[in-house]
Amino acid sequence: MSISSINYSSSILGSQIRNINQQLTDLSTQLSTGKLSQNYSGMGTNEGFAIAGRAQLSNIAAYTDTITNVNVSINLANTALQSLTKIRSTVQTGAANTAQDLNVNGQTIAQNTAAAQFGSMVGVLNTQTGNRYLFSGTAISTQSVADAGDIINGTTTQAGFKTVMAERQAADLGANGMGRLVQTQPTPSSIQVSEDAAGSPFGLKLKAVSSTLTGATITGPSGSPVSFSVDLNGVNPNNGDKLSVQFTLPDGSTEQIDLTASTATPTPLGSFAIDASTPVNPTNTANNLNTALNTAITKLAGTSLVAASAVTAGDNFFNTASSAIGAPKTSQAGPTVPISGATALSGAGPTDSISPGFVAGDTITVNGTTLTFVASGATGNQLNVGDSIQNLLGKIDQITGTSKPSTVHGGSITINTDDAASLNITSSNTGALGSVGFASTPVTATQPPLRVGSSPASSATTLVNGSATTVEWYLGNDGPGSARSTAMARVDDSVTVQYGAQANEDAIRRQLQAIAVFGTFSTSPTGQYSGGQVAALSLRTTQALTQQPGQQRIEDIQTDIAMAQNTMKDASTRQTQAKAQLQTIIDQAESAPPDQVASQLLALQNALQASYQVTSNLAQLSLVKFL
Repeated sequence: MSISSINYSSSILGSQIRNINQQLTDLSTQLSTGKLSQNYSGMGTNEGFAIAGRAQLSNIAAYTDTITNVNVSINLANTALQSLTKIRSTVQTGAANTAQDLNVNGQTIAQNTAAAQFGSMVGVLNTQTGNRYLFSGTAISTQSVADAGDIINGTTTQAGFKTVMAERQAADLGANGMGRLVQTQPTPSSIQVSEDAAGSPFGLKLKAVSSTLTGATITGPSGSPVSFSVDLNGVNPNNGDKLSVQFTLPDGSTEQIDLTASTATPTPLGSFAIDASTPVNPTNTANNLNTALNTAITKLAGTSLVAASAVTAGDNFFNTASSAIGAPKTSQAGPTVPISGATALSGAGPTDSISPGFVAGDTITVNGTTLTFVASGATGNQLNVGDSIQNLLGKIDQITGTSKPSTVHGGSITINTDDAASLNITSSNTGALGSVGFASTPVTATQPPLRVGSSPASSATTLVNGSATTVEWYLGNDGPGSARSTAMARVDDSVTVQYGAQANEDAIRRQLQAIAVFGTFSTSPTGQYSGGQVAALSLRTTQALTQQPGQQRIEDIQTDIAMAQNTMKDASTRQTQAKAQLQTIIDQAESAPPDQVASQLLALQNALQASYQVTSNLAQLSLVKFL
């Protein structure tokens, strides 16, 4: 009989020792790495939470990168916008300065400063972050605005603003320098002033006439083209009697001429001489009034009209707003009575109304919104058939949201809009729409930039789309949607921010336009009315750069993007907190506490030492010892 030796490798004890060794190896790895395991299978049941947490951490890291990049863009945009406000303040202060000393180029120091600031503003609007233009909307790889020199002076093939302004000035002044007005003396005792063409957008427009001239008869302004007349009826006015004439200028401003009858010698400025011969000859007084009125109109045209023309040329070149102008029309009140704001929309009866007129059930659709005619009791988007043309224009203006009200002048309707591309007016009764001057539908606005429609400009009566021959100043994206929505970023699982900007936004465009007009305009340094022209333009520039209620401000744009920054800041705060919580979950699932591991190592080392001792004793066991 024999006793087999103890097989260490296959014994239960050997297996236990190998297991302890493996645990020691694992614990040593845990102690050195701080991790429970180097693979998912050894992590335990909580590893699913750790995997999900790690994915969320990855998302947070991506959002953090996005927030960082967006903040860079916003900070640069805000710096640029802040520069624009400083430019505005500099030019506005200069324009408000009463000094009008002209240099050899026919400009003031303030105008020279404005020209330089215009170049600076163009540079600011072409700010880039990386390869992205900040003020181009979605067209991030496209320069926001054209080069300053091209905008003002044009290129070899396209006209710049300076040309557009010169054309507009020639069209507004007319060949006789009287703002397209024609002055005559139909009889020895009367004076008549009329506009040169009905429906023309150029020159001075006759708004109102009032008089205290004793014995005089005042007629108008009325007719098409609009005119007024003053007949002294062979009677001398009294000393101090006055004639007042109001004019509307191309920029929408109003100016008034006051002429006072006077017996003083010499005749005071702003007066006309009452004939003092014996016997009295009222015809001489009429001649004096005619001369004084001609001089006053010529001065008004040579000063305020020139300034208003420059401002309007800026609008024609820079602004996306435009107008739809109907042909002059007369009402049923008589063949010589043009339609007015008071003209009724109904063609019924011999009253002052259009023919044919609108009837109940007819519709007018403006930019997709329908106005319906009813017999009476109109509410909301309804019109009574007996309402006036002015009621209709008010409804249209509400729909288009125009900042410049639509008007009726000399029998011609002008529908103004801040977005020429969107204007679209149709009617179920095209005949009635034609009766107010729109012979064809849909009614649309001429697309800017607007240029004088014919040559010579001094006799032109229309504005036309000049896009094919004129420099395009804004090169970026232009809608649809808001400027802010042209740049969007997701900064959290359910949070997005909008931080886009466009150089043609109203606040930026108005400032660029005003500075371009002021810095580009020049006149003869020795001209009779040069000082008055620059003074009138300086006043308009100061007003244009003054913030008006209801208008977008550059500060509004800054507020918008600051809100985006605040949203990202809040998101970042939440993510920082979530990141800490997620890391805790991951650590709890994957980390090996060093104290606990060390304690387990010590216990296993003791166990292993005991096992080795037992193994050693067994290894020394013999049959003799066994027996």
